Amino acid sequence: MTIASIDRVSPTDGPDAEPAGSNEPAESNEPAAPNEPAEPARVVAAARQLAEAEGWAAVTRRRLAERTGIDIETLYRRFPDPAALVAAVALRGFADLAAALAAAREAAGDDGAWPAVVTTYLDFAYANPEVYDAMLAHTPDLTLGRDPAPGAPRAAFAELRAALAPLAVGRDPDALAEIGWALLHGTVMLTRGGRLRPETQEQREELIAAGLFAAPCPTGSRAGGHAAA
Repeated sequence: MTIASIDRVSPTDGPDAEPAGSNEPAESNEPAAPNEPAEPARVVAAARQLAEAEGWAAVTRRRLAERTGIDIETLYRRFPDPAALVAAVALRGFADLAAALAAAREAAGDDGAWPAVVTTYLDFAYANPEVYDAMLAHTPDLTLGRDPAPGAPRAAFAELRAALAPLAVGRDPDALAEIGWALLHGTVMLTRGGRLRPETQEQREELIAAGLFAAPCPTGSRAGGHAAA
């Protein structure tokens, strides 16, 4: 998807420039995120729903105006270019993901935090593929590689780090969380692209959740085990 394809219509185009869909769902009542103004939140929610239903190419400001009842000129002021709208959806997606990961981690406790976070992350990614792409494919500025890192991905990363911290055992928890995120993201994208064997999907996810990040044995215990063998 090319971000420029999101909006092909100028605010002065005639009413027939872009036909509205005949089966569009009702305006979204998705609540705004904390401290998020209601009007932009309504646009972001509508953009998110439209992208998931029809792809990002269908998300134009004219269609968003029709869905939300917000004047198209206002939409152009709020979101002056297509990338701004995608970024707004991505930010809300990161906030939702971080909240879901936090809830899963806290409910599971330290012993089950990482498996619970793995399941929650994968469920979110597979259920919201267009939002997920906005978060991690279409918004290169939303990256931990920037200094300082943006708050939205940093919050999601913090939940991954917290879930893996009990398994770090002398290893760098930040590096461990980066590897965990890389594994989860790679699994999502390769699975969605049909690159991996579907019959082993459950096994792969179980390995990520319970096998690959097991705490390493202390050196003395490992050596003793070899000696006993």
